[in-house]
Amino acid sequence: MIRLRLALVAVAFALLSPVFSLPLAAQENPYFVTYDHNLEEPGNLEVEYFSTFGTQRTGNDFHSYWTELEYGATAWWTTEFYLNAQTTFHDSTAYSGFKWENRFRPLKHEHWINPVLYVEYEDINGTDKTLKEVVGHDVESDYLTSNAEARQEHKREVELKLILSSNTKGWNFSENIIAEKNLSNEPWEFGYALGASRPLSLKASARRCTFCRQNFTVGAEMYGGLGDRYSFGLKDTAHYLAPVAAWNLPSGWTLRLSPGFGLNDNSHAFLLRWGVSREITGFGDMVRRMFGGRP
Repeated sequence: MIRLRLALVAVAFALLSPVFSLPLAAQENPYFVTYDHNLEEPGNLEVEYFSTFGTQRTGNDFHSYWTELEYGATAWWTTEFYLNAQTTFHDSTAYSGFKWENRFRPLKHEHWINPVLYVEYEDINGTDKTLKEVVGHDVESDYLTSNAEARQEHKREVELKLILSSNTKGWNFSENIIAEKNLSNEPWEFGYALGASRPLSLKASARRCTFCRQNFTVGAEMYGGLGDRYSFGLKDTAHYLAPVAAWNLPSGWTLRLSPGFGLNDNSHAFLLRWGVSREITGFGDMVRRMFGGRP
């Protein structure tokens, strides 16, 4: 149980150890589910570790956790790789699989609404409980299956998102429209995610500080399922509302926290998410120099 969790943490932070001296990048948004239009700067790598604790009214609570490696391939393309696992209390720990995500920004400059196209491939099993998105008729009771039985279910899925995001007067407003398809001849499933956030202060301090107001970003996100191709709508779907907060430390680390609450009987009553990340500027150039290339 602890060994697998520590392994995912080690994957994340082993990558950070040789590059603590590299310059650091800008502030991060506080969302856990919703995406905004900001991509990684070209050549930057962000290493992230996230956890979700979820309650089960008629079953065992769980703790899911995953490592993300996010790289800015170009100014208009960010690619990301996930490794997922989870522990179900009074049951077992299971490796859940991997995901490969790509985000493409078709418009170069900032606009009133900034679209981003999202494509993800998932190779996971039935033990996956990251709840990085809620689609179709995914409800709390779907997560009651034991790990021994759930790991027998193998899923290969494609997920598409249309991300719409705007920045105005310090606020970010983001809307995600989600479509997901299991490649084993299952119908398309749909979902949504909405987010709004703002730094506590828009005025930067003249000195380097840890607890300055501009280092804290707060907001909220709401997400849930919209049924599938044959039964589109809100019937038999789960929905969540969650305040979100991010603390961007001067050292380059970002800490995130979000207590989430189910809005109907189909939802988990409570989800507690937390995460830590660090963005490494110039990672691509560093790797090229290591192998004798030119930055």
